[in-house]
Amino acid sequence: MNRTFGGATIACVRGDITEQQVDAIVNAANAQLAGGGGVDGAIHRAGGPSIMAECRTIGGCLTGQAVRTGAGDLPAEHVIHAVGPIWRGGEHDEADLLASAYESSLKVAAESGARTIAFPSISTGAYGYPKANAAAIAMGTVASHAPELGFREVRFVLFSDADLKVYLQALADVAPSEASGR
Repeated sequence: MNRTFGGATIACVRGDITEQQVDAIVNAANAQLAGGGGVDGAIHRAGGPSIMAECRTIGGCLTGQAVRTGAGDLPAEHVIHAVGPIWRGGEHDEADLLASAYESSLKVAAESGARTIAFPSISTGAYGYPKANAAAIAMGTVASHAPELGFREVRFVLFSDADLKVYLQALADVAPSEASGR
């Protein structure tokens, strides 16, 4: 399923983010840009050591922000390392920080010339963010910012059928007004 908002198509697929043929892929990174498990580990393994070497020169990234590196051996041109929040019950600005991580990723990618981008489910693995809440924030943020930044396609790449179902529902629930640049 996909939907178009202001010329930007948002799609949800089940797959491996490291195999996506897009301009940029987003890494669910930690604040130290030190590599890790899950999506982060998969991107570093598939992309090779040049990504980590570049991360070391950057030094780190604040929660809710994103930075760019090359993509090493990946089919994409860029990796956007986004740091989402750790879920602490929802009373510590987690929603705003998660929305900021998506928005910052889009801005950094657009500044690099990307017009197609693939996102994982940021903060829902080891960081424990409830998936349905995270998916709703991701879809609303992307629908409202991707068109104004010139993206043609934003793809959410989910690892499991269960996660795909959650993101497809969130995509179906995005109101057209969320894409109007609120």
